[in-house]
Amino acid sequence: MPDFESVIGLEVHCELATATKLFCGCRNAFGDEPNTNVCPVCLGLPGSLPVLNAGAVELAMRIGMALHCEVRPSVFHRKNYFYPDMPKDYQVSQYDEPINVDGYLELPDGSRVGIVRAHLEEDTGKTTHVGGGGRIHDAEHALVDYNRAGVPLVEIVSAPDLRTSGQARAYAGELRSILVATGASDGRMEEGSMRVDANVSIRPVGSAELGTRCEIKNLNSLRSLVRAIDHEIARQTEVVGAGDRVVQQTRHWDEEAGRTVALRSKEEAFDYRYFPEPDLVPVAPDAGWQEEVASALPPMPAERRARLRSLVAPEGAVAAAQDDQIATVVEQELDALVVAAVEGGVGAGLALARTANEAAADAEGSRKVDPQAFRALLLLEQEGTITATQAKAVLGELLEHGGDPAEIARRKGFEAMDADRLAATVADVVAANPPEWERFRSGEDKLAQFFIGQVMKATSGKADGKAVVAELRRLRG
Repeated sequence: MPDFESVIGLEVHCELATATKLFCGCRNAFGDEPNTNVCPVCLGLPGSLPVLNAGAVELAMRIGMALHCEVRPSVFHRKNYFYPDMPKDYQVSQYDEPINVDGYLELPDGSRVGIVRAHLEEDTGKTTHVGGGGRIHDAEHALVDYNRAGVPLVEIVSAPDLRTSGQARAYAGELRSILVATGASDGRMEEGSMRVDANVSIRPVGSAELGTRCEIKNLNSLRSLVRAIDHEIARQTEVVGAGDRVVQQTRHWDEEAGRTVALRSKEEAFDYRYFPEPDLVPVAPDAGWQEEVASALPPMPAERRARLRSLVAPEGAVAAAQDDQIATVVEQELDALVVAAVEGGVGAGLALARTANEAAADAEGSRKVDPQAFRALLLLEQEGTITATQAKAVLGELLEHGGDPAEIARRKGFEAMDADRLAATVADVVAANPPEWERFRSGEDKLAQFFIGQVMKATSGKADGKAVVAELRRLRG
């Protein structure tokens, strides 16, 4: 049997952060009482007419421009299907004339994934199957909440340029960061603001012909995305290896069982009987509006990563560990803390490490911290006024209550130990632990952590770990 490679394309549905729905004035909000944000338009009652939300068009353009797409005049169509989550029995979407086409997304490793289209459409309602494990086949009955019906979506369709689940995860993570950066969406997968469908196929290595694809629907976490793709690749490889053919179909990811299961045969465009929506005119943003939107776009994640790299290593390559820290900081939207700290005189390495490690551990709280207060805290550590351990404790209170770092440090009784007191304490610890000291003198450097711990215990955490190591090495000679 030949070796196979996987071919993966993602369809990402992004709910837009508008105040109201796409074609009516109903509130666009997550978690409200079911069926309270509804009206004749989004319920599809006879005689109701849609009115396009201009804010949704602007957010769609932001997404397209951030993904290097061409913004074109577009037309809405009716996509006909018959499920209870769409009370009109059709969805208003964009078919062959979408608003954004022919773009790309650059991954953190520098590779590019093509963007075929990013079009506007309305979301469906939410169906909850009650009983039988929550699946339709065994449910006792179903409940439908139409609050989400009519919420504006942008569906972003990638080219089949991905080859592994890891690349798919990187793509989805980077896309989420872009959506949040543009202000178009909050990107909360756990709330359904961003949902991913994965199209997966396999083919012999070296072949240019695409295999038969299966679509895995509504993956609501990056972990699920990776697991579902890996399982589907293995399943299709097993099918082909047994001499059978992969059947094109839509499949559901069962998180608990760790496998995909068939839902239905995969629909083609003709199954939906698209035709132009007669109650809406074409959308054609003029050049002035497009220029206004483009000029208001903030820096995107790739540009922000490049900014941090230039701060950390102005004249050379960034170490792999620091590059990982940079990726974490940008993904958690904390790069403003690093930039403010470095511009205020803090060493780039210290600013990056504290942000990627301690601040990122509570990213939501850290995003609310005053960057200048964060800078002041790191200056206290850099100047030796407080130790690294003390700085972490001050940061914890800063995240919880805010305030002035210097005042917090004084209130906690934090101060740097003078050199003579530190040297005496280290000497006492060495004298109390002769076996460990002999091993350290013989070259077991990892025992430095043991001595640091003992000194910290003796000084109630007031010693500076780096200073302790320096004193140990001085004693060792």
